[in-house]
Amino acid sequence: MITLSDNARKELDAYFADKEKAGVRVFLATGGCSGARLALALDEPTTDDAVFENCGYTLCIEKDLYQQSGAISIDMSYMGFVVESALEIPGLGAGGCASCGGGCGAH
Repeated sequence: MITLSDNARKELDAYFADKEKAGVRVFLATGGCSGARLALALDEPTTDDAVFENCGYTLCIEKDLYQQSGAISIDMSYMGFVVESALEIPGLGAGGCASCGGGCGAH
């Protein structure tokens, strides 16, 4: 299951206020200072996806990734959408600041 917090739903409602609703995909974004993370993109579901309807939105995720992630919650923070998994996905969050050559203020 993929759930939306009230704040995440309000943000999506505001985004789609003047346009037709599109599907929202949860996917595994790789790279960056924090390593792999779950993220969102506008995309329509395919036959390879688990599909959920929530608050009038079609939310999808590849079936294999969903098997690894379990239930997913989508919320908002001051930096944007926060996508969290009920289970630990191998490699998720790996990396840290050292993967950016010591950036992020780490010395």
